[in-house]
Amino acid sequence: MLGLNRKDLILFLIVVGLVVFAPFILNPFPEDSGLARFNAGYPDLMQRFVIFGIFAIGFNILFGLTGYLSFGHAAFLGIGSYAGVWMMKLLTVNIVPAIIASIVVAGVFSLVIGFICLRRSGIYFSILTLAFAQMAFALAYSVLTPITAGESGLQLSLNDPRILEAGGGSSIPAANFFGLTMRDGFEWALGGWVFTFNFGYYFCALLMLVAFYVSIRIFRSPFGMMLRAVKSNQQRMNYTGLNPKPYTLAAFVISGMYAGLAGGLMVAVDPLAGADRMFWTASGEVVLMTILGGAGTLIGPVLGAGMIKYFENIFSRLNERDLNALYDFLPDGLQGVAVSVSQMFVGDGWLLTLGLMFMLVVIFLPGGLVEGGQRVSRLFRRRKKTKTDDPEHHPQPSPHVGE
Repeated sequence: MLGLNRKDLILFLIVVGLVVFAPFILNPFPEDSGLARFNAGYPDLMQRFVIFGIFAIGFNILFGLTGYLSFGHAAFLGIGSYAGVWMMKLLTVNIVPAIIASIVVAGVFSLVIGFICLRRSGIYFSILTLAFAQMAFALAYSVLTPITAGESGLQLSLNDPRILEAGGGSSIPAANFFGLTMRDGFEWALGGWVFTFNFGYYFCALLMLVAFYVSIRIFRSPFGMMLRAVKSNQQRMNYTGLNPKPYTLAAFVISGMYAGLAGGLMVAVDPLAGADRMFWTASGEVVLMTILGGAGTLIGPVLGAGMIKYFENIFSRLNERDLNALYDFLPDGLQGVAVSVSQMFVGDGWLLTLGLMFMLVVIFLPGGLVEGGQRVSRLFRRRKKTKTDDPEHHPQPSPHVGE
């Protein structure tokens, strides 16, 4: 079905289920409970989950399959964002031209940068990509301010031509998809829970599912096998007479186009493009997402992106009042100690939590969260097999039978 084998189809359907039911899954606690602060089922955050999931899926095609570690992929994210906003300013606030332009422009830039950077491998490739990303950041921040608006960021204004739309109006029109704005939706209250269904989220989620499906096909294709050969032993591949450079360049461009798509979706839900999206920390973030989830796996980057964005947006906003409500069941003395210790890992200290989590994953789960899930699955299968092989479950025949 869909050109996928049974295992990949099941994985794809699991991702579809997670995406469709995200408003329920991400709101496990009633709104009137002390744990409601840990809910993540609101549109802005759910959109971040799927957009950065696309970014990480694309990065994984390069890093997970070829082993080429890029520290400059945020440049394509930022370039896609700028291209998307310019389409909204020049043509229409309909997000379709913006997204197409984001993908195409990011693809062209990744072709040029990849052609140069892929002349080297290993740490030299990584440093070259970092250098290009920092140059792009510097250009966007200060040199190309007529195009990028510099520090303030590029955004829509009333004076934009938007030649495909009727002029006039006293306010800037909202980004839309043929009339449906990204903020359209409704809320559904059920008992103490409030579930939000947002068009912008489901639009981004649909594109993430398409991106995930394409990545599965790439992983299972002969092209994906050639990329694995590059990662396994590029020198041996050269000895066989195969030139790996066209394959690695193609992977680099595809990965850059994924980043451009993520950048286009960012401006689709919030028409603003800033140079901060191209800074080296943004490139490091997608590396963390991929390694945390499981580099070279299909669903790993999606899990890693979701976890990092959850910690960034939920743990970073917890304060002393929230922690007191969380530990309200403890005696006063223990409650104070628990709050004091927890304060080091939330709020401004959430990066400490992320760092410790990343360190533990790298040390004990080199394959990321996916490897952790596989270990748990094997443990349950082993226990089930042990119970099945237990003699008590297979009573021996009576010695008198047949006498």
